[in-house]
Amino acid sequence: MSDSQFSSLSSSSYDGSASPSAVAPPPNMAGNGASGDDIRSRPLISQVSRHWRDVFWMGVFMLHLLLVGVALAIMGFNRFREKDRLKIDRFTQMILENQPGLTEDFWPLYAVAGAVGTALAWAWLVLLGSSANNMMKFSVHILTTYLAVISVLCFWQKQFFWGVAFAVGAALQFLYVISVIDRLPFTMLVLQRGVKMVCSLPEVMGVSCAFMLVMLSWLVLWSFGVAGVVALSIGDGGRWWLLVVFCVSLFWTGAVLCNIVHVIVSGMVFLVLIHGGRQATSMPPKPLKKSLRYAVTTSFGSICYGSLFTAAIRTLRWKV
Repeated sequence: MSDSQFSSLSSSSYDGSASPSAVAPPPNMAGNGASGDDIRSRPLISQVSRHWRDVFWMGVFMLHLLLVGVALAIMGFNRFREKDRLKIDRFTQMILENQPGLTEDFWPLYAVAGAVGTALAWAWLVLLGSSANNMMKFSVHILTTYLAVISVLCFWQKQFFWGVAFAVGAALQFLYVISVIDRLPFTMLVLQRGVKMVCSLPEVMGVSCAFMLVMLSWLVLWSFGVAGVVALSIGDGGRWWLLVVFCVSLFWTGAVLCNIVHVIVSGMVFLVLIHGGRQATSMPPKPLKKSLRYAVTTSFGSICYGSLFTAAIRTLRWKV
């Protein structure tokens, strides 16, 4: 391998999912007489710290968090234990419908929904760990079933065009599943190995739980504000579009936090693999701190930008 190729490999081997303190060695080094242990014992090439990427989108996300957080607090507090506490109805006189609701009338419903969703999520993870093959097959086929059910509902509502569209989508999804069904065993093997490796890193599990608490805290504020939106004395159309905006915000925030965890986990797994084990003497000090710092600094803007597309897709799916 030439010097230019090695420089290209060194600059591109770490792209948002590993610690910037190390890069992977060229794959043909072992063929030149160096064993795997020798490669791991050699000091890895240090990489110059990069500048923050996609700073604009990082700023947009942080500004969005501030504005949406304030708006949610105002919306929820406006109808908390008192109707129109902040006199917001005077700005909506043209679209008033005299809704008598209060925030606490709807907030418990979101709490129940959140609890049910959390229980289903944990049950899904437990089943995925105990019966991975069956759950993977179920996950693959559930989208086909979902599209088929939507198609039937569209025909029931005499929406012929959308009924045909979803039926065609269900058929194409089913054909795709049939074409890749033989790859599921290998996919499950890779996933099981990945799960075992992540479970052997307790610090990674701790970070995941910490980000889960952050997301649940944001969901409490979000549900408080959305309950106030539902209780507003404006028409169904106005409340609907407000809910769409807040749902985009919720999905975007959730995707950003989830992808930050992905980057941290990927960085830790990269370091463990490249050094031959968590207890290897060549492991850099505080690897979790390095991965966390890289995720919330250099790659944070890119995470915010990429997660915005995920939020848009999830919002469209929710509207369907």
